[in-house]
Amino acid sequence: MALPKMRHALLVLLLTLAACSSPNPNLFTLQAQAGAPVPTRKRSVELRRIGLAGYLDRPEIVRGTNQYRLQVNDIDRWGEPLGRMLDRVLTEDLVTRLPNAQVFAESGAISTKPDIILEIDVQRLDADASGVIVLLAQIAVRRDGATAMAQTVRLTVPLADPSAQAHVAGMSVALGQLADTVARLVAE
Repeated sequence: MALPKMRHALLVLLLTLAACSSPNPNLFTLQAQAGAPVPTRKRSVELRRIGLAGYLDRPEIVRGTNQYRLQVNDIDRWGEPLGRMLDRVLTEDLVTRLPNAQVFAESGAISTKPDIILEIDVQRLDADASGVIVLLAQIAVRRDGATAMAQTVRLTVPLADPSAQAHVAGMSVALGQLADTVARLVAE
């Protein structure tokens, strides 16, 4: 009699453990986007650490907000912290757009005295209720220590479909569009 009870308890324990296991997360990364080169003279450009709205600073991908609630799926996650990824990808985007400039990120291993300092604060980077990625950012360009020229940019990218992959692709396109805007400001 004790043996069947023990088998039953073991079976219940195994089923409980199986129910508690979670599937492996889907890891995503933003990708640099090709862009048109912007003519500029030789200069050194430092991208400061990108400021990031607190609600985006999490391992899960924030897909959007709906009636004041964040839409997050525990399975869809970033492959690295979003702030560091934005620094890395935007730097890569700017390198392709500013071929005459030496572009480096403050968060990277290389530093030098820059001619231009870029400061960017990302206030929104998610989908709105209609399924369009919205990137809202403030950009400041500081030349040779002078007072920064600043502006607010709002960019939108329609999503191909509601998948997480399309969401991340749309975010990558929006970041590429931000790089286009920043490159034009640097070239002025």
